Amino acid sequence: MQKWIITLGLSVAVTACTREAGYEVDQGAFGNATLNNIQVMNGELTYAQILGQRFAAEVPTQINFAFDSAQLDATAQRVLLRQASWIKQFPEARFRVYGHTDAVGSTAYNKALGQRRADAAVAFLTRQGISRSRLEAVVSFGKSRPLIDTPDRDRRNRRTVTEVSGFVDRNPLILDGKYAEVIYREYIEGASYVGQLSKTTAVGETNE
Repeated sequence: MQKWIITLGLSVAVTACTREAGYEVDQGAFGNATLNNIQVMNGELTYAQILGQRFAAEVPTQINFAFDSAQLDATAQRVLLRQASWIKQFPEARFRVYGHTDAVGSTAYNKALGQRRADAAVAFLTRQGISRSRLEAVVSFGKSRPLIDTPDRDRRNRRTVTEVSGFVDRNPLILDGKYAEVIYREYIEGASYVGQLSKTTAVGETNE
């Protein structure tokens, strides 16, 4: 019985050693910076598009409103706080807020209502310390671009959407070409951490 346990232990140890270094922290993003840089060089992607993809993947970009209202409820404020936290990490980027309504009401009224909703979202973001100059524009689509195609009231259509719109003019990080630092700031920090972890592990294995 003891011999069988020892054999099993060796089998597990061999299996563990076959895993790639860094497998515990690799979230599937390693190599993305190089790929995206190649696509940018080829004209397939812009810096703003890549940052916009990250923003949409990591933060809720949409908030919703009560009928005929531009007031931010508690849920909307929590989402905007998350947006603000993310936006502060990238002072090089500019953002645009789009206002929308459902189909109830006239086109002119809904366009004005969409504008008020976008204004409310922008005002909240600026109160979190984000420069108004980085919130590039506030646009209202009114009821012209519904998320759900219905003539009735629908909360899902009563919304604002925040998107990356470009970069701040003459930002030194962009002019210096330090694109990877802008788009993959956390990736770079994570890579440094993995390197330190690998060194620590190697020393521990040597001491043993």
